[in-house]
Amino acid sequence: MAHLRTTVWGPAEFVGLPPRWLVAEGILAGGLASVAIVGTALYGAWTGRPSLADGEAGLVCAGALALYLSFVGAGRAPVAVAALLGACLALQAPQVAAGMVLAEREQVQSVVVTSVEDGRATDGGRARYLCSVADTDGIPLKVRIWRGCGRATRPGDALAVVYDPKGSVPTRGAETGAGVPGPLRDLAPWSAALVAGSVVAVVRSYRLSRPTA
Repeated sequence: MAHLRTTVWGPAEFVGLPPRWLVAEGILAGGLASVAIVGTALYGAWTGRPSLADGEAGLVCAGALALYLSFVGAGRAPVAVAALLGACLALQAPQVAAGMVLAEREQVQSVVVTSVEDGRATDGGRARYLCSVADTDGIPLKVRIWRGCGRATRPGDALAVVYDPKGSVPTRGAETGAGVPGPLRDLAPWSAALVAGSVVAVVRSYRLSRPTA
């Protein structure tokens, strides 16, 4: 049972509070992984590279963190939790990165609603409406807008959208008071959870001596 507990949760062979250097190592590992996951998504959105902007590189970073935690001897459960949190952060980062790019480069234009669809039937039951829109020249946009599109919206209504002049990220509905700090706050809980999970994994990996064969 002791061997099983060590394998699953890690040895954690210390008495009292964990050594400070272990906590610092965990914070550093989790922090670097968070920066790498968010940074690759932001760089991909800024430069228009889909392989980075879609979160694939972030998933690789999450896998690299899991490999590092396994290498230092962390238990399987903490490694799995850290990998899951890293994957969740990697899946959340692309939308936030796109919002940050739009906040820096945004250009606002008015579009005309051509049709309104109740998205509750196709979007997991959430009360969201999707508007198909066209620009002032009558050319339909490839994306459907949900920000600013509601139950009272009708074909022919005007909506404000923001777009990236360089075309790196998709057009979306305009948000009042949107900016760079807002999107970053959306990722803060996931980043904090990833750092906390890394700290637990590293702390519980501590051994007083190497295991004997």
